[in-house]
Amino acid sequence: MPIRLKNNYTHFGLISIILHWLVAISVFSLFIVGVWMVDLGYYDEGYHQAPFIHKSVGMLLFGVLLLRLIWQIANPKPAPLSDKSIEVILGNITHLTLSALVFAVCISGYLIVTAADAGISVFNLFEIPAMITNLEGQEDLAGIWHWYLALTLMLLTALHTTAALKHHLIDKNDTLTRMLGGRGRGTKN
Repeated sequence: MPIRLKNNYTHFGLISIILHWLVAISVFSLFIVGVWMVDLGYYDEGYHQAPFIHKSVGMLLFGVLLLRLIWQIANPKPAPLSDKSIEVILGNITHLTLSALVFAVCISGYLIVTAADAGISVFNLFEIPAMITNLEGQEDLAGIWHWYLALTLMLLTALHTTAALKHHLIDKNDTLTRMLGGRGRGTKN
C-alpha cells in the first residue's frame, strides 16, 4: 500500500498522523517537564535549562498547532467509524475541546513569560516578541490559568486515550489503527 500524504474518506494521511503524534508527544512532555521544574531550587540541575526548553518547545508547539489547523481545514478527516451518533458528537466535541485547550495553554504560557515585557527566545534561533505586557497581575493570573488548563488538558487526553482504546479493544473498529497509520481490520462498529 503506497504512503498517502493526504487523508481520504477512510484513512488519515501521513501528514495528519505526524502532526497528531507530534502534538500529543509535545503536550505530554511539556506537562511532565512543567510539573518537574516548578519545584526546582536555584542550585538544582535543570533549574535554568528546563524553563528555557519548556518555553521553546511550547512556542514551537503553537506553530505546529497553527500548521495542523490549516491542514485540517484544507484536508478534512476521514468519516467516523461509529454508527452511534452520540459517540460521533462526543468525539467531535472532545477533539475541538482538546485543540482549544492546547492553544489556551500555549497562550497562557506566553502571557506568563511576556508579562515583564520580555520576548521568548526559541532555542536561541529566533525570538517571539512580547505583545501583551504589564497587565495588572498578568504573570500570576496567566500562571494560574496555565496550570489549570494544563491539568484539564491532561484529564481530557486521558479520556481521549481511553475512548481510542475502547474503540480498538471493545468495538473492534479501526479508529485507533488508522491514526497509527495501519490498514486496519476493515470492520465498522
